[in-house]
Amino acid sequence: MLTTDGYLYLVDRALDGMAATLTGLGDELVNTRPDLPGANSPYAIVTHCLGVMTFWGGQVVAGRAVERDREAEFEATGPVEPLVERLRAVRKQFGADVEAAVPADPPRGVVPPKYRGTPIGETQGVALQHVYEELAQHRGHLDVTRDLLLARRVEDGGAAPSLQ
Repeated sequence: MLTTDGYLYLVDRALDGMAATLTGLGDELVNTRPDLPGANSPYAIVTHCLGVMTFWGGQVVAGRAVERDREAEFEATGPVEPLVERLRAVRKQFGADVEAAVPADPPRGVVPPKYRGTPIGETQGVALQHVYEELAQHRGHLDVTRDLLLARRVEDGGAAPSLQ
């Protein structure tokens, strides 16, 4: 069975990777969208992930009222450093929410209609697993977006930043 420490270790790996990608891209590229219909910028992808963590950890699992503008997450822009700082703050609160969770219990807060009657909406544990599902999915999404942006920059005659 997955432990709280094990779960948060996996969450941290996803978030640390996202922070490294954002930092590697820098302020200009982090707000750029790939030339694909409906594509999101790296900044928007990470902002969305923080919204997922805040909503599912805070409202669904912990039972706090959370006001979320999901659509605005995909329009968000800004510099890298404040977003990375926000990532750290959201992670801290999310960790407290995970620590207080009772995985087998039903959610303490309102579950979105789309998830009512599904395993995601039945227990705190599966709701938290849904958060990790979203983080893992969007971590890969972020890396593909980064690769597309760097390839476009090189095609345009610019140098790709060093991503260590």
